[in-house]
Amino acid sequence: MTPELSNSLALVTPELIMVAGAIVLLMVGVFSKGRPSALVTTLAVVVMAVAGLWLAFHTGEGKAFGNSFVIDPFARFMKLLTLGGSAVALIMSVRYTRQQNFDTFEYPVLVMLSTVGMLLMASANDMIALYLSFELQSLALYIVAAIHRDSLRSSEAGLKYFVLGALGTGMMLYGISLVYGYTGSIDFDVISSTLTGKERQIGVLFGVVFILSGLVFKISAAPFHMWTPDVYEGSPTPVTAFFAVAPKVATMALILRMVMETFQPTAADWQQIIVFVSIASMALGSFAAIGQRNFKRLMAYSSIGHMGFALVGLAANSEAGVRGVMIYMLIYVVMTLGMFAFILSMRRGDSNVEDISDLSGLSQTNPIMATIMTILLFSLAGIPWLAGFWAKWYVFLAAIDAGLYALAVIGVLTSVVAAFYYLRIIKIMWFDEPAGGFQPMAAELRIILGLSGAFVLLYVLIGGSVSSMAQAAAKTFF
Repeated sequence: MTPELSNSLALVTPELIMVAGAIVLLMVGVFSKGRPSALVTTLAVVVMAVAGLWLAFHTGEGKAFGNSFVIDPFARFMKLLTLGGSAVALIMSVRYTRQQNFDTFEYPVLVMLSTVGMLLMASANDMIALYLSFELQSLALYIVAAIHRDSLRSSEAGLKYFVLGALGTGMMLYGISLVYGYTGSIDFDVISSTLTGKERQIGVLFGVVFILSGLVFKISAAPFHMWTPDVYEGSPTPVTAFFAVAPKVATMALILRMVMETFQPTAADWQQIIVFVSIASMALGSFAAIGQRNFKRLMAYSSIGHMGFALVGLAANSEAGVRGVMIYMLIYVVMTLGMFAFILSMRRGDSNVEDISDLSGLSQTNPIMATIMTILLFSLAGIPWLAGFWAKWYVFLAAIDAGLYALAVIGVLTSVVAAFYYLRIIKIMWFDEPAGGFQPMAAELRIILGLSGAFVLLYVLIGGSVSSMAQAAAKTFF
């Protein structure tokens, strides 16, 4: 084995752990008797934990496989966040899959393979690696959206996601071909050096537009959000929780690397695209959610809005902006996982309920659950001094420092609008007549909801450490 290959394999060890684990767990599922999904899910979480520990404690950095793969502090931060989101989403699925009769062992294996693609996305350093990693995570996501084969809603969600996802991928691939045609390279570093000092090329500009269009589709930012409400509502709730966190973190990591590294010489052009997408997402996520009655659809529009807020930091095109986006994604993941743990616990009789009206009078039937939920909703709305407030603070501050005053003002105004539908849920829980209590929460959901609420409430005490880690990771591009 050559030293170069040995070094490359060492850098890609977390991905190799995940792939080997997925293959072994697939065999465990095939040859086990009975219904081994709970065992396979537990082992999948263990494998993710091992990969995460390797990432956290093995500090090797560098480029591998002919410059196609890169490990740096930024990639490590985003990979750990992706692994954490995937693992928690799997933990939340164990009891639900058994209750809904789709406890197939293939689900955790598919989640693992999709997560491998996400890890590769955070480290992609050329266009081929970008496309292959993007497709690896997407193909598994199309399947898990329709994993509940006995549910018409799940099948419809999977089909919609597949058709629209193929459109997004096609747009991105067309953009890649344009950039390659005008620069003569697929390597991110070479593309960046080729664009430096050149006059604006309309072909490259079109390529950037198409690539970013394909990527913002995956984070469900407007105007490429059209799949999100239907897929969120139709997919099984643990799958929706997975969609809401891990793919968004990985894709945001890829967007950050593309614009801050590869297309930095064309910043004046891509900044306009990001500003437009950010404003459209914040406005749509804030106004369209007001009339929603289904909790999962509301979370879909909330997610669209939050991606718009995160892109405010990206539009700043600065180290503070990158740091703000990373902090925002971390806080968003924690808040969203807590919300979906709550949604999964909304169970009466033999079925889960999803209407917001089912929360009526929750403070009287389960005051602790209502209190934690209120904290999370206040945080999502950006109420001081909860974690959600600091997430918005960092991205808006970066936008102001970059002179994007109008974007920051629009962000604040849309935050006020979005606060309405969060406060409406709080009003329903605390002031409406009780609609009946829910079944006792499962232990794992109780722990996830409690930890999420504690993080949001106590973030002001630990925010300095989080900011320092994000700052160190953001320096990768500067």
